[in-house]
Amino acid sequence: MNARQMWAAKLAGGALPPPVAVPVVGARGGAGAWAEGGKRVAFTGLVLGVDPSLRGTGVAVIEFTPGRTPVMLRCATVRVPPRESMAFALGQIHRAIAEMLNDFAVRHVALEQTIYVQNFQTAQILGAARGAAISAAAMREKPVFEYPPLRVKQAIVGAGRASKEQMARTVMALLGHGRALAYDEADAAGVALCHAFTWRGEV
Repeated sequence: MNARQMWAAKLAGGALPPPVAVPVVGARGGAGAWAEGGKRVAFTGLVLGVDPSLRGTGVAVIEFTPGRTPVMLRCATVRVPPRESMAFALGQIHRAIAEMLNDFAVRHVALEQTIYVQNFQTAQILGAARGAAISAAAMREKPVFEYPPLRVKQAIVGAGRASKEQMARTVMALLGHGRALAYDEADAAGVALCHAFTWRGEV
């Protein structure tokens, strides 16, 4: 069973396969703590998921409580028109992340890592967008974790090559969310879900 199937089975009250006990580790991008005796300690608290992009950064705050379905508290897309400068866009991203952290008692911030791009300028732009988001979290001393898109899709959909449509549908199903999510918001929520489903740290 993958992490998503195990989470669904747990919420439904079904039996889970016996886990293998591993030592508790605190690692960036690591996955949930295992208590003595091999019992998994479910992540508890709020995660701010971020899907960085210069013109359309997705953000989502999700609350995780053991034994309950994850709850989306807020989601949004930080849209910046092409006519605005890069500096302005980075400021908007930083401001949006800071606002989320001011409004909610977020425990962890989870970001989607930049995928490999052949265009050097595109890589620079994506890196700057990530930096704007990370700096807002760092200024508030929030732990930041990063996950490759492939890992996020595997944790949520069960397939690393899942489409954006599949991701959005699965995220909505996991959250029991009523309205359709924009792809950027669904991706941000997916990163937050991936973090909680695979968490193994003690921060």
